[in-house]
Amino acid sequence: PIPSPFDAYLTARGIKTLAVRMDRHCDNAEAIAAHLDASDHVATVLYPGLESHPGHEVAAKQMTRFGGMVSVRFHSEEAARAFCLNTRLICLAESLGGVESLLEHPATMTHQSAAGSQLEVPRDLVRISVGIEDIDDLLADVDAALAAVASL
Repeated sequence: PIPSPFDAYLTARGIKTLAVRMDRHCDNAEAIAAHLDASDHVATVLYPGLESHPGHEVAAKQMTRFGGMVSVRFHSEEAARAFCLNTRLICLAESLGGVESLLEHPATMTHQSAAGSQLEVPRDLVRISVGIEDIDDLLADVDAALAAVASL
């Protein structure tokens, strides 16, 4: 298929600010990953930018930055769901990857059909696509959601 002239125009316009958006995307994800990693309410943060990540050394050799996707495992499914339901700025969505911060609970959203198979996603897992919003606003939203997890 051939893109329409308008789609080509939007692509050409958007590519001009791609590097700036990606820098902010990565900066924010790195900050949120570190913040979540320091929380007692989180079991594991899966983000290659963290030195504790098993693939960190390989990722550091292959990548300039570590991207904007952060996966988090909580101590229970209940905690993962509470986190998802108590963010306000970070919206619950099934399609991730925009300039806005989005999250999902894959076990009950995008990967529900894999339940009971070898492809089953852990029920305590939350995926966060970190956007380009102000980092202080994002961290405040994460903290509010973690407070809900703490109250369980």
